[in-house]
Amino acid sequence: MNEIVDQMDVPEHCRTTFTTYHHEQLKTQGSADYFITSGDKIRFFFEKGVFDDQGEFKVPKHLSLNKVGHEKVKKHFSLKGIAKKLGLVSPVILQSMYIFKQPGIGGEVTAHQDATFLHTEPLGRVMGLWIALEDATVNNGCLWFIPGSHRSGISRRMVRTPKGTFPLTDFIGREQAYKEDTFVAAPVPKGGVVLIHGEVVHRSAENISEESRHVYTFHVMEALDTRWSPDNWLQPTEELPFPPLYTK
Repeated sequence: MNEIVDQMDVPEHCRTTFTTYHHEQLKTQGSADYFITSGDKIRFFFEKGVFDDQGEFKVPKHLSLNKVGHEKVKKHFSLKGIAKKLGLVSPVILQSMYIFKQPGIGGEVTAHQDATFLHTEPLGRVMGLWIALEDATVNNGCLWFIPGSHRSGISRRMVRTPKGTFPLTDFIGREQAYKEDTFVAAPVPKGGVVLIHGEVVHRSAENISEESRHVYTFHVMEALDTRWSPDNWLQPTEELPFPPLYTK
């Protein structure tokens, strides 16, 4: 990842801030072709406040990034083993991200469900694998979950809008308000893996510590008897379909 960032040359119009706030998502992600076409390319998304009025870096570029998506997933045998133990018959890889959670400025990820953005029929076919490349602690922004929330369905969906309209995506429904005391922290040591049900409500706080919290995460879908929504922002193509997790 250091090599990728070293070689990063991002045009000014592509210097996109990543956010999970409802209105800001529509403004920054939904209106940006850079985001909607990122599914099969390496794209860079930045923390707030890292650019000046001229679009130049105010901080070292290695400390400016929120995440990088969607680089090729390395299909390590242990990841395949996890999927097989969970009974996945035909899992495919939907997307991958390297998330930095920079020290001092790593932004909050507000409460959400992954199925809002990665919708299937039936629900319950998407799982996130969240791999801690550094210790993830309460202080540097570990994940927090609402236990049992995966049983309640989803409250909103992010969908593509009709061609020729603006913004490029919109939301159906609204994220629910969740009580703070229902969330449980899930700190994990470096090398740990968190499996995330597509409908479980989760979040992470700002990183106000002096330690970064790098993670590598990707999502898989059980493709057997599953319909991937054509309204999802992320769409496979004939040239680049969702790759299978199980390959020789």
